[in-house]
Amino acid sequence: MATRYWLVKQEPEAYPWSQLVADKKTVWTGVRNFQARNHLRAMKTGDAVLYYHSVTGKQIVGIAEVVREAYPDPTATEGDWSVVDLAPRKPLKVPVDLATLKTDAVTKDMPLIKQSRLSVMSLEPAVFQRILELSGTR
Repeated sequence: MATRYWLVKQEPEAYPWSQLVADKKTVWTGVRNFQARNHLRAMKTGDAVLYYHSVTGKQIVGIAEVVREAYPDPTATEGDWSVVDLAPRKPLKVPVDLATLKTDAVTKDMPLIKQSRLSVMSLEPAVFQRILELSGTR
């Protein structure tokens, strides 16, 4: 099955990319939006995940990978919520900021722009590849 592409958002004050790198792996907990939860449930081992620093910085900073598919969120006290495990692959050579994403012809309609409150989203392969191009990352 082909790799699918995703983007997750996190405030760098809460859990920055550098912490994921230091931890080598994390459980992506705390998602409490049904659409975002369904995206987590659709993730497969090996899928590529762009890591976006929200609120402060507002930029994509790294590429992570799904290393464990969806299972029940251990932090949920009620409801049917899920998590995945993510591991860092590599940082982007140059972070790609929100202003660039909003003005680029390929990325301007991506979910990050159109559904700015969504914390986990799927990406079209062309959008993922364009972000790598913008960052100088291969």
